Amino acid sequence: MLQVHIEAHDLLELGLVQARLPRPLGELPSPEWLVDFLRADAAAPLARDEDARAEARNLLRKGGYKPTGRGKPASEYLVRAAEEGTLSSINLAVDANNAVSLHTGLPISVVDVGLVREPLRVGLAGEGASFVFNASGQEIRLDGLLCLSDAEGPCANAVKDSQRTKTHEATTELLVLVWGTNALPGRTRAAVDWYAELITRAGAEDVETDVLP
Repeated sequence: MLQVHIEAHDLLELGLVQARLPRPLGELPSPEWLVDFLRADAAAPLARDEDARAEARNLLRKGGYKPTGRGKPASEYLVRAAEEGTLSSINLAVDANNAVSLHTGLPISVVDVGLVREPLRVGLAGEGASFVFNASGQEIRLDGLLCLSDAEGPCANAVKDSQRTKTHEATTELLVLVWGTNALPGRTRAAVDWYAELITRAGAEDVETDVLP
């Protein structure tokens, strides 16, 4: 498991999953049973609730970030898309991410291990920090937002993930971060374990998990 240094935070409970894929991600279509979990009414082992939504926002507010509008946790976008029937398959890693995030209410990031440069740390982004989050070159301001950073700067958070370290067709190793909170006892571990179960069932190897307070 990659070492991730976590800066002191009163609420953060970070879940980690690292896994190696048997073939490049572009050669691993999501099985039907996994895509089925992208439905809002899927028979999932976990269920989101209002407490999860509220506490995910509280986690991001702690550093002064405002998790509203376009800056709300990614998990909230998934709920709306699933309820509208527009949450569709992207790739195996992201589909597992979206399924677990949708049904736990916790935002989750997934990055390509081959694209991050150690050391890795999780902490609040500084004033004026930003990164590009899509292929069109759009940027998100990160001031006060909890982020994963590598040697080149911030690269993932509970709202958006950096285009620089996102998974792609050639990805063969994943690092998944569940942005959990100690205000929801047991939920981070449950989310981590379910993601690991899904990705293992889909063929991933050397799957490791951890939950860091």
